[in-house]
Amino acid sequence: MEQTFVMIKPDGVQRGLVGEIIARFEKKGLKIKGLKLIKVSEEQAAAHYQEHQGKPFYPGLINYVTSGPVVVMVVEGVNAVKEVRKLNGATNPLEALPGTIRGDFAQDIGRNVVHGSDSAESAQREINIYFQPDEICDYDYLPSRWLYE
Repeated sequence: MEQTFVMIKPDGVQRGLVGEIIARFEKKGLKIKGLKLIKVSEEQAAAHYQEHQGKPFYPGLINYVTSGPVVVMVVEGVNAVKEVRKLNGATNPLEALPGTIRGDFAQDIGRNVVHGSDSAESAQREINIYFQPDEICDYDYLPSRWLYE
């Protein structure tokens, strides 16, 4: 099974979309292994967005992600990275298909509701920024036997 990292960004939390977003991942059959509401620190934000440092939009991105509470998750499933990104929709909500999280709930690329890791390597790095090992729960996920052969 593959793990990925998901963040419901400040706009998603403030707009009351947390339950709806989590439900979409669960309905797809993805297993939630870690979940918490946090305020992202400047250090966490800098580590998370290190590849964007020096770009013109970087300061705004850091201000945005630290502006209010977020929900961070560790999500597991077969092809979890790809499945989460498909559920999230295109980064630019104007290009996101209806039925995706961004297609249904976002209007602006700067307030696009949710983040999902772009690779298994990024997922592990991002999980390590926000979670301690003892915050990730391993348990028998009963639906999995009905999802996979």
